[in-house]
Amino acid sequence: MVEFLLPGMTSENRFNFEWSKYKELDPSYEEQFLGWVNPLEPEDFKDQTVLDAGCGMGRNSFWPLKYGAKKVVVFDNAEGTLQSARQTLASYSNIEALKMSIYDIPWQNEFDIAFSIGVIHHLKDPQLAIKKMVQAVKPNGLVLIWVYGYERNEWIVRLVSPVRKYFTSKLPPFILDKLVYFVSTPLYLFVKIFLVKNEYLKQLKTFNFRHVHSIVLDQLLPEIANYWKKEEVLSLMNKVNLKNVQIRHHNNNSWTAWGSKLEDIYGK
Repeated sequence: MVEFLLPGMTSENRFNFEWSKYKELDPSYEEQFLGWVNPLEPEDFKDQTVLDAGCGMGRNSFWPLKYGAKKVVVFDNAEGTLQSARQTLASYSNIEALKMSIYDIPWQNEFDIAFSIGVIHHLKDPQLAIKKMVQAVKPNGLVLIWVYGYERNEWIVRLVSPVRKYFTSKLPPFILDKLVYFVSTPLYLFVKIFLVKNEYLKQLKTFNFRHVHSIVLDQLLPEIANYWKKEEVLSLMNKVNLKNVQIRHHNNNSWTAWGSKLEDIYGK
């Protein structure tokens, strides 16, 4: 049953509504995942231990399992979200799904790969979250994040972010979900009918309506949504114990950043 949440709930609980309702595993999610984790390829997950930090309904955890990961540990901080993730990943036995805050990651030197997709930009303390992810991987293990970019999203920061901050993030999610149809419906019709050149809109053109609707809801739901410039993302990654930090502009509107753990400075 979908929870009807009240205004003032945390972002985790607001996302709990989204991932409890929009929990279908759409085949198009695989292409999205591979875009977000590029330069990683499917074969890079084979026989690896993987941590998905902030798993949502498990859509990004599913693909490493499909690609032959040895073990995948996922966590989220809302029980309804976690139930959806367990349902998504139920066909695999080498999965562990835990209720936990990203700030409370307990592992040290445990994983080959830790990734967080679409989570870090919603946090009050993103630096601590990345530090915890680094702590969890083995020396030379990979840490990867995907976050919203400021570049090419200036119009969202100017026009949409104030509406989200002062209005939509205060609404009960089930009411916001209904109001979003006034945005998602014309957006869906536009990308389906007209020739679009923007890379992101081209991608939206391939999605079904329910997927497009959930994307618009996702943008308007949380308390916090940061859109970071390239140098800001690099700063977050360079302030933790990572080497060979690199960054890539994804769809010209977001950033994928990654690096390898230099050495264990956190102790056992």
